[in-house]
Amino acid sequence: MRPQKLVTLDVEGVLIPEVWVNLAIRTGIDDLRRTTRDEPNYDKLMTYRLEILEREGVGMADLRDVLADMGPLDGAKDFLDELRGAYQVVLLSDTFQQFASPLMKQLGHPTILCHQLHVRDGHIVDYVLRIDDHKRRSVEAFRSLNFQVVAAGDSYNDLSMIRAANAGALVHAPKNVTDENPDLPAFADFDSLRDWIDQADPAQGT
Repeated sequence: MRPQKLVTLDVEGVLIPEVWVNLAIRTGIDDLRRTTRDEPNYDKLMTYRLEILEREGVGMADLRDVLADMGPLDGAKDFLDELRGAYQVVLLSDTFQQFASPLMKQLGHPTILCHQLHVRDGHIVDYVLRIDDHKRRSVEAFRSLNFQVVAAGDSYNDLSMIRAANAGALVHAPKNVTDENPDLPAFADFDSLRDWIDQADPAQGT
């Protein structure tokens, strides 16, 4: 029996805007514009972000205001609905449950695996990773269950997931990421990505 195809997708930058960039715009704190598209080391990036939040006195109320004004990228909801009608889909994200919950409602409550923030008295004091390198390890776990995994993301922190999958691609990725990974297919829109997902033969790694 041919193994079942399962699709894993990153979230921020792929289906929804970057939360931290929107927070930077709202607060005027340009240092918060730095994302996983710029910094490969996620622990280093989050430590940097938390130091800025503490220094500037930015708390969960500010983040809730940002999230309330955000929605999916244009076409993301229709793309995801149609994709879920054809395949099993799991979102693998380095975002946090507190960020994801209101946005996942707008995407039709897809399955998402992500991390958690520690909040005390309205301030973000720490973060807890579900497991280290959870995107790659999730893909490896799915493959061990005899799924043929097709993965797509946009940032440095998606590369281990993409390369652990049977077939992987970049979508909405910045030039620095595509230039450094010329062997990976790269797509700029949902239609092209969907065509590739449909045509990809995970058994052949394409």
